[in-house]
Amino acid sequence: MKSFPPERIRNVALVGHGGAGKTTLAEALLFHAGLISRQGRVEDGSTTTDFDPEEIKRCISLAVALAPLEHDGHKINLLDCPGYADFLPEVEAALSVADLAVFVVSAVEGVEVQTEVLWKLAADLGLPRMVFVNKLDRERASFERTLDQLRSTFGAGIAPLELPIGTEHEFHGIADLLTDTAITYDTGKAVTGAIPDEMESLEHQVHDNLVEGIVVGDDDLTERYLEGEAISMRELEDALAAGVAAGQVFPVVCGSATKGVAIDRLAQFICEIGPSPLRRGPATAEGGETLHEIPCDPSGQPLAYVWKTLADPYVGRVSLFKVLSGTIRPDTVLTNPRTHGDEKLHALFTLRGKEHVALSEVPAGDIAAVAKLANTTTGDTLAPRGTPVRIPPAPAPTPLLSVAIRPKSKGDEDKLMTALHRLQDEDRSLLVRRDDETHQTLLSGMGETHLAIVTERLQRKYGVAVETEDVLVAYRETITTPAEAEGKYKKQTGGHGQFGVAFIRVEPLSRGAGFEFVDQIVGGAIPRQFIPAVEKGIAETMARGGVYGYPVVDAKVTLFDGKYHAVDSSEMSFKMAGSLGFHDAMAKAGPVLLEPVSLLEVTVPAAQQGDVMGDLNARRGRVQGTEPGNDGEQVVVAMVPTSEIQRYAIDLRSLTGGRGRFRAEHDHYDVLPQHLYDKVAKKPQSE
Repeated sequence: MKSFPPERIRNVALVGHGGAGKTTLAEALLFHAGLISRQGRVEDGSTTTDFDPEEIKRCISLAVALAPLEHDGHKINLLDCPGYADFLPEVEAALSVADLAVFVVSAVEGVEVQTEVLWKLAADLGLPRMVFVNKLDRERASFERTLDQLRSTFGAGIAPLELPIGTEHEFHGIADLLTDTAITYDTGKAVTGAIPDEMESLEHQVHDNLVEGIVVGDDDLTERYLEGEAISMRELEDALAAGVAAGQVFPVVCGSATKGVAIDRLAQFICEIGPSPLRRGPATAEGGETLHEIPCDPSGQPLAYVWKTLADPYVGRVSLFKVLSGTIRPDTVLTNPRTHGDEKLHALFTLRGKEHVALSEVPAGDIAAVAKLANTTTGDTLAPRGTPVRIPPAPAPTPLLSVAIRPKSKGDEDKLMTALHRLQDEDRSLLVRRDDETHQTLLSGMGETHLAIVTERLQRKYGVAVETEDVLVAYRETITTPAEAEGKYKKQTGGHGQFGVAFIRVEPLSRGAGFEFVDQIVGGAIPRQFIPAVEKGIAETMARGGVYGYPVVDAKVTLFDGKYHAVDSSEMSFKMAGSLGFHDAMAKAGPVLLEPVSLLEVTVPAAQQGDVMGDLNARRGRVQGTEPGNDGEQVVVAMVPTSEIQRYAIDLRSLTGGRGRFRAEHDHYDVLPQHLYDKVAKKPQSE
């Protein structure tokens, strides 16, 4: 595939709610460009960008797929993004390298939740946006209703450039509001003609509104327009392109991806009014404590940003990167400022779905791929040797849901961890850790579907079948009153026996104080060399579990007397004496269970604040307060028992229709209500 200068490159992310038709639209654009012989269907798994077995099985996109095409002397790097909430980090990665976000909205369902979420994300990034209203050939499709929703949701910047000709199954073309012409597709090819009589009046009215909306951003054009002067098509397109690049105008076009109606128009609009990498301005890089602006110059120093990593079954690790400056050619050697190691970029290629297309060079602004980089991961920068600049990586996503996993075959523990680490290379939103207290391997991700797909891939790609179970809550025990006990260990065998007696007193400490051991032995009641053994026995018993089987915390233990035998006493006998003494004292000291409590911050639309607060109260949560967020949202802050929010990612999504989000972190331990003891207590391991 030949290279294109930056002004001829368009990096476009197709985003929107799941089911709006993004993958079908990508397929239609590839078909229109002549890159595929027939247009595949999501339903039968024949599309270019949904090629993963899990995607084919579920008929949804699970990861960003790259699909470059050429149109009218331009290269368009399509980034087909998932629409399901669990895979939001994939969309964030695509938007970090896109120069235009095309929001695909179904004319049947209208503006849906993920469209709103992603619009806000794109706005926060300052990313230019346009809208493609899809599925106008479907039953119950309505362009007018969808346009009203777009305006009410996203504001006055929404600017329709086209009107549909025909409704539902009779939809067969569009009216171009800029040129006052109709383009129909009855024969499968675009035919230009006059606006139909029945919609001529409406079209002229909307045309005038559109021209007014475009020229208002340019004082010179506005003055000429008000004086009655006709504004040329070239001037209107230039003004529209400037408004799009500035994030002030959001063009709306329409069509049908399945019938191929107006797909050519979308490609043309992307080329004409979509911003190039040059128009998006320089990238910002860190160099020590200084920020540097990196212009998109093909003749500059080479600089690339790795935005995604894939595991290819044939070539191994594949790194997708965007060139921010310079021109990168095969066998270029660059340095990773994070690791300070050199990386040789051997064969360069681009991806069209899973197909590798070789590249002879990659200029600034373009997106490409390279295989087998040694120590470079997602978020890394590749720069010339001796140029310590890096693009600040986006923070890793915070996982929202966890499950405990274990291999079905006992000998697969090492194989499982190796496979999980490889999956983590591909997916930054995946977190794997070992909980030493509960002895569980915890797999954390963005939701139920995300984790289900990870477990499927473990078996398909790496041959590791796993079982999942609930995450155990790390309860604790403590005491509420002082108590004393005698720990006596006496064992007589042939030869030397075992003898040790330790008198101990236990007292409660303040929450979070931990464990305190006090030695009050006087007069040699216990030889000095055996006292550490008593402390060790007590500490090990506390860690193993108290009356209810959980580790004991916040206790002061005083060793105040004891007995020993000159021959039979040993470190082991006093270790056992300390253990037995603490066990008996614990039972007398008013033991209680402690549960972990999390600090929870829930961000929701103001209209759903009451529902969320009521739900938190039902989870034994204590609302600490509320504060206003952005865009009319409210942030609810609460202390909630950790056991009550194990599946909160799923429950909050259901409660708020996907509009809520949360952040949780451990805050403290608190006494568990007595009526829940039977549910969580277990037999002490010492039994």
